[in-house]
Amino acid sequence: MAIAQSTAPLNPNGTPMPAKDAELVKNGSSSLKAKIDTSLLTETLATSLKEVPKPEDLVFGQVMTDHMLILSYAPESGWSAPEIKPYGPLSLDPSSSCFQYCPNVFEGMKAYIGPDGKPRLFRPELNMVRMEKSAERVALPPFDTTALLKLIKRLVAVDARWIPRSKGCSLYIRPTIIGTRAALGVAASNHALLYVIMSPTGPYFRTPSGISLLGVNEHVRSWPGGTGGYKLGLNYAPCFHPQRLAAEKGYQQVLWLIGENVTEAGAMNFFVVVKRDDGDLDIVTPPLDGTILPGVTRASVLSLLSAHPTQTSLPNLSNKTRLYTHERPITMTELAAWSAAGRLLECFVVGTAVVVTPVSRIGWQDRDIVLPEHKAVMGPVTAALYERLVDIQEGRVEWQGWSATCV
Repeated sequence: MAIAQSTAPLNPNGTPMPAKDAELVKNGSSSLKAKIDTSLLTETLATSLKEVPKPEDLVFGQVMTDHMLILSYAPESGWSAPEIKPYGPLSLDPSSSCFQYCPNVFEGMKAYIGPDGKPRLFRPELNMVRMEKSAERVALPPFDTTALLKLIKRLVAVDARWIPRSKGCSLYIRPTIIGTRAALGVAASNHALLYVIMSPTGPYFRTPSGISLLGVNEHVRSWPGGTGGYKLGLNYAPCFHPQRLAAEKGYQQVLWLIGENVTEAGAMNFFVVVKRDDGDLDIVTPPLDGTILPGVTRASVLSLLSAHPTQTSLPNLSNKTRLYTHERPITMTELAAWSAAGRLLECFVVGTAVVVTPVSRIGWQDRDIVLPEHKAVMGPVTAALYERLVDIQEGRVEWQGWSATCV
């Protein structure tokens, strides 16, 4: 007698799905397929651990920790059981979508050691929201961000010995999702690989007096209606050639312009500090118009500036000085005019990797806009933001629950 074979969809662990869940899969429910079951996590720990570099020897992204997190997606079964295993190569079909059409998304996060000795993350929920939106923009499969964050925290705990203890150093975390559909047809990838790798890091720039920027509009990083507002791998490769040209002219980074309008500096958000007629300060940054990545550090800087001095006092800034934040277009003509009038006090860039970094000069139309020199390298606003952000990130200052422990 023939035995009837079940045709019910299977869970990622191979067991039959409950009837209700199976019906959702049959009907194409994205909410079920987005599920990541953290209870199925397996851990295979490395038998031989690498030597952790000294903080002074750290170069951004050069050395990876002992372990990685990985899981895969298939349309018929959803996300597989997640696994933490020793860091190592991936095995991918040469025709995978990630190689052919670039449906590749990543995030940048950091872990720190707090005063209590526990690892902690800085506003990770914002990274998860942005990663979800970026994946949607290139039609990658959906995923449960709450579950992913839980897994990331576990990975950080496993490799906590890699988190540098020196101030200003951290463990950089790179969650990544790539399309792995093995076919050359031009279509969205219905298969994906999600993995997380980590690397200890010190200061991104080691330029004491600040970085130099070259204003460029013959090449653009992003454009209205494009993908500049999403953290996609495809946004970065076209920037490498203009960056090389800027370096040949003696500048460290490109200040991306659309016409005369400033967008980003390298892969960082850009800010200027302008003296007002009444002696207070305007802090201006370009708006999130779709051409600019909505940076976590950018949002945090704006929040801290708006809170001074009514909700908090930024370090070494007078409570009598009012800071007015503006998200509006900035033109190079404005920058040059502010500089000529002695009103351009500071320029700085912000991002996960760089935190808050001063700008020393900006090249435009064959001349430099030179920023005022400061006794303490950073201008007072730049220095205040850097100190306060690092103190919050490392758990020395509590502020609005921005820094949360991993355990």
